[in-house]
Amino acid sequence: MTQHHVTAAEPATTTASEPGEDAGHRPAAVLWDMDGTLVDTEPYWIACEFDLVAAYGGTWSLEHAHHLVGQALLDSAEYLRIHGQVPLPPPEIVDRLLDGVVERVREHIPWRPGARALLKQLATDGVPCALVTMSYRRLTDAVLDGLPPGTFAAVVAGDDVTRGKPHPEPYLTAATRLGVRPQDCLAIEDSPTGIASAEAAGIPVLAVRHVVPIPPGPGRHVVDTLEGLTAAQLPTLPPGPGPAAARS
Repeated sequence: MTQHHVTAAEPATTTASEPGEDAGHRPAAVLWDMDGTLVDTEPYWIACEFDLVAAYGGTWSLEHAHHLVGQALLDSAEYLRIHGQVPLPPPEIVDRLLDGVVERVREHIPWRPGARALLKQLATDGVPCALVTMSYRRLTDAVLDGLPPGTFAAVVAGDDVTRGKPHPEPYLTAATRLGVRPQDCLAIEDSPTGIASAEAAGIPVLAVRHVVPIPPGPGRHVVDTLEGLTAAQLPTLPPGPGPAAARS
């Protein structure tokens, strides 16, 4: 199957139905990325990266920043240490970045268009959701404070897993916590790194264009926005090749 390009105003597949109809075609669960998909925190991360690098006299660029979108935080911190000339151990770099991003989120949560409406529809239809993010719990908690309690039946944060995206562990963990098969779920992602993680776990992906380009991929549906997309229009995609649990 080739990559499908759809708009939020049209069904992502030809089997989309009206709400309440043909529920068997809907995913068993929807697994959400957070940064860039649920909330537009990427500008916060990028601003904090520039601030941290500048504080130590290094140089940074949007090209560097975009390279880190979707990456595990410790991997991003190591990249910042090397390419931004930040003379701190990676865990401390992560803490510095998180301090800045959490402070900004506490002041204003920048929701992505259509995300909260789709979450509400999924809850009404009884479709469980999980949050699968490489951000740590203290940032995740700040975002969840802006949603009704119980919006997500499971949360997998970056400090909950041993191997972050693009490894399949985060998505496999979320499916296990929900008690569903990965291939029966749908992942919503905005970055190639996150998409690779979900697809390695055998999970079909709805990709939302945002900060970085999304390359073509088999069985991948792409939208420009979640605005106007209904729960009944979520794509039913063929499962991936199966979990790649041994991938390092």
